[in-house]
Amino acid sequence: MSNIPAHLRRDYTQGKPLLESDVLPDPIEQFVRWFADATEAGVPEANAMTLATATADGVPSARIVLLKGFDARGFTFFSNYNSRKGCEIAANPRAALAIHWQPLERQVRIEGTVEKVGREESEAYFHSRPAGAQIGAWVSQQSEVLTSREDLERRAEELQKRFADGPIPLPDFWGGYRVVPTSIEFWQGRASRLHDRLQYLRASTGWTLRRLSP
Repeated sequence: MSNIPAHLRRDYTQGKPLLESDVLPDPIEQFVRWFADATEAGVPEANAMTLATATADGVPSARIVLLKGFDARGFTFFSNYNSRKGCEIAANPRAALAIHWQPLERQVRIEGTVEKVGREESEAYFHSRPAGAQIGAWVSQQSEVLTSREDLERRAEELQKRFADGPIPLPDFWGGYRVVPTSIEFWQGRASRLHDRLQYLRASTGWTLRRLSP
């Protein structure tokens, strides 16, 4: 068994202290600030995030998806409703997100419930995508066993011909999800693994803030 990963180590020295006095009262507004920092710093795919879901009996799965919107309502991504994550969300509508901006030595962790976005919102995003990506949404029976790569490409060619003369409609099985947060944690790397962790928890009167041990 290789022990190389055990020896991979770097200290976190770039980040400034993350103090309660430095953050905004609303975690969504704080996220806006940190997301802007990440994009301005040129972090590659700053909207990439790990999405964790689980079956009704608690078997977890995780994958990388792309954050496509965020506001006071929550954090939005898009997917095939019949995919593994879609089936797990239907059975257990809770999820966790993790976003890692390594160059800034920062993470954001989000936990909450999941709801589908309205069809109008899904339509707007779907039609903003390149035509090839729209075809891809129709072609992919996401998470199902595929007989061959050639079969996938053949279906793509057939759909390109089918929709060649007009706009590509939104599939009924594809659209957006919104994670409505109950907890949002901001993590700032610090030296000697004494990281700063500030967690917002949703309460009936708004958001409360507490510090967690690293």
